[in-house]
Formats: sequence, C-alpha cells, structure tokens
Amino acid sequence: MKKRLPIGEFNIANLINDGFLYVDKTQFVYKLLTSSKYYFLSCLHRFGKSLFVSTLEQVFKGNKDLFKGLWIYESGYDWGFYPVVKIDFNQI
Repeated sequence: MKKRLPIGEFNIANLINDGFLYVDKTQFVYKLLTSSKYYFLSCLHRFGKSLFVSTLEQVFKGNKDLFKGLWIYESGYDWGFYPVVKIDFNQI
C-alpha cells in the first residue's frame, strides 16, 4: 500500500488517521519528556516544529490509541492526561 506524502499537514491525528506517510519520531518525544525540565524548540522554517508540537499535544492528552504501531506505544510511558495550552502565532 502506497502512502501519501503529508504536504501541508501539521496535525498528527490527521496524518495517522488519513493514511499519510509518517516517520516515527516518538522515541525523541519520550526522551524529551523523561530526561529534563525545560526545552526551547527552535529550528528553521518548514522543519516540522508544528507537527512535533501536535505530537506532544496528543501524548500529553493521553491519546495512546493514536500511537498504536509507533515506538512510544510500547515504551512504558505513563499515559496520563496533562493540560495543554497551545498558542499558534500563525493565526495572528
């Protein structure tokens, strides 16, 4: 089965549910969440920050079933619900 490229898609739930190609970066999410306190995410324009933040949002919301088949699903991560405040400066 060929998967479509997720051009212009920044929502992890849409990527997975609609059958887009997704490179599993959830191991990095797990390391980020379990290794330290503070991070500043900065990288060049169009390098996946919005998709990564969407992934973090779904993990914090405890949406474990969304990640079935991905690394973090079997990692032993504590899938509790944590409040998420998301500020999108693209809408301003």
